Amino acid sequence: MKIKLHLLCIPLVFLMIFTGQIAYYAIILTSLLWHEAGHLLMAMLCGVSVKSCVITPYGGEIEFENPAAVPATSLLWIALGGPIATILGIGLAFFMPELLATKLINVQLVLLVINVIPIIPLDGGRIFLACLYLFNPSVRAFEYYYWLSLIIAFILFMITLCYLPQSIFIAILCLFIWLQVLKEWNYRKYRLAFEKYVMKRLT
Repeated sequence: MKIKLHLLCIPLVFLMIFTGQIAYYAIILTSLLWHEAGHLLMAMLCGVSVKSCVITPYGGEIEFENPAAVPATSLLWIALGGPIATILGIGLAFFMPELLATKLINVQLVLLVINVIPIIPLDGGRIFLACLYLFNPSVRAFEYYYWLSLIIAFILFMITLCYLPQSIFIAILCLFIWLQVLKEWNYRKYRLAFEKYVMKRLT
């Protein structure tokens, strides 16, 4: 399995250095790695082979060796692995020195809140997607869901712009998420064809 750092993380590192927050970014990166470890551990427990893992500013993107062979229940548990790890991380932070614990808890809470938003490519979106596999395996439902993800991501980005410059980090994060959703939307026909194939296999 290959673990990579997304290119967007590089300018964020320079931003933190120039603003004197490199230690804060170290906490963010550690939180992201801890969060992603939860996904990877859950994948291992579910017996799913992981091809690669890309660490992004909001978490990570996991690519499976054989996506079509992954059961919907495993997809659900793997998606839940990250938020569960983050919640455990918040709990462990209470046993750390107060100065470190405060910053760590704040980062973990932001990471958790962002990731449970029910849009692709966030964990909340993948949890919702897995539930669609299980309870409403309709290609049309998937298409509506991509529309909803695109709209919500755009609204979140516009809201963060109202609070600049304090919200610069969150604004960049929301822009990145919106671009990821836009990429999913542009390839939706191929994605939906794949979903249709998977749903036939599941049924």
